[in-house]
Amino acid sequence: MSLHERQTGHMRYLSLEWIEALRDKVATNTELAKIAQDHSINVTQVVTEGPEGTITYHLSVGNGAASFGAGAANDEDVRMEQSWDTAVAVATGQTNAQDVFIKGEVRITGDVQKLIASEPVFAALDAVFEDIRAHTVYA
Repeated sequence: MSLHERQTGHMRYLSLEWIEALRDKVATNTELAKIAQDHSINVTQVVTEGPEGTITYHLSVGNGAASFGAGAANDEDVRMEQSWDTAVAVATGQTNAQDVFIKGEVRITGDVQKLIASEPVFAALDAVFEDIRAHTVYA
């Protein structure tokens, strides 16, 4: 954790500390674990042009467990790639995910139908993100 993060209690969006904080929240979230009994998906997110360069992280859900972390997902079903500006706009609510998909600002490869069918996963994940947002800076 950087000196700034220790002093303010805030983490930069998509920093390793931010990813690790989400990893811990996802791993202990009972709602995600429950959804992971009926849903299975491995998603890789790639965010380009950020303050720390290109960041790759993943969400894996299935067999009653959910995990989040740095790097690409094993047995990746879907890959989403977007710029830092797009990722920040969605994360801060300046725009919604559906708009960026429609505008082509997020490139999706893989099983799009599986992604759509996994909507309950992402709804539960949004609640986990909400816990972290109060401690996140987007600069």
